[in-house]
Amino acid sequence: MSFLNGTSLTPASFILNGIPGLEEVHLWISFPLCTMYSIAITGNFGLMYLIYSEEALHRPMYIFLALLSFTDVLMCTSTLPNTLCILWFNLKEIEFKACLAQMFFVHTFTGMESGVLMLMALDRYVAICYPLHYATILTDAVIAKAGLLTFLRGVVLVIPFAFLTKRLPYCRGNVIPHTYCDHMSVAKISCGNVRINAVYGLMVALLIGGFDILCITISYTMILRAVVSLSSADAQQKAFSTCTAHICAIVITYVPAFFTFFTHRFGGHTIPPHIHIIMANLYLLMPPTMNPIVYGVKTKQIRESVIRFLLKGKDNSHNI
Repeated sequence: MSFLNGTSLTPASFILNGIPGLEEVHLWISFPLCTMYSIAITGNFGLMYLIYSEEALHRPMYIFLALLSFTDVLMCTSTLPNTLCILWFNLKEIEFKACLAQMFFVHTFTGMESGVLMLMALDRYVAICYPLHYATILTDAVIAKAGLLTFLRGVVLVIPFAFLTKRLPYCRGNVIPHTYCDHMSVAKISCGNVRINAVYGLMVALLIGGFDILCITISYTMILRAVVSLSSADAQQKAFSTCTAHICAIVITYVPAFFTFFTHRFGGHTIPPHIHIIMANLYLLMPPTMNPIVYGVKTKQIRESVIRFLLKGKDNSHNI
């Protein structure tokens, strides 16, 4: 491996150093990560297949849920296989262009995750506040356009990360104290001025996360007003029960996201690096692992569809 490309200060590759300070327990750390990844892949593919195969789930709420599951699979797959290679086989080297590609996918899919949660909040707002117009407002065409725009928003805002990172000189070395290529983790090992990277990263976080959280907050404020105005306590409980799984998904996604974001920028000297890196991995792994479980437990229609699917499979096995 050559450290530099010719006479430039761009490295041919980076070394992802895993979790600094915990090198001796890398193997043990890998087991819960691998287990969570397996649950995430199985659960999300199972949920997508269930929504596809059950006609009763061909509704906007569940189409958005299938989109969330698809995003979850892509989000955790963009890092976990590479992370496990580092923890299991000590394969730490990653080419410069591959690092930029991973950075792009990580930030695009995390932005997509946030956007889909925002769309799901708007779906609940329309379903509860305008139930008679629900099917006419959220048509298949509207859902497809909303999903595409959410994806394109992430792509357009994240692409500059690669160019801003590529322009930096890397004269201090090529070792990144992380398990995957994150924008600021790569920028921080540069010997150049990373102020533009930091400012643009903050701007993207506000344009994606800040905007989505604002929309979610407004949606649930309107939902709460609509639910409180209902005359029957049973009607109130039924209306709000359709939102509990989504609220859990929001908490699961945004709590580790906020921790990772703020410690990266403001807690670098007070929080041990290994805590930050473990949380950064959980930030990409917790939502894909927990979302299928939460929706399976909290959503009555999905529970009933799972039971029907299992009973159908049992009947088919008896008939063979």
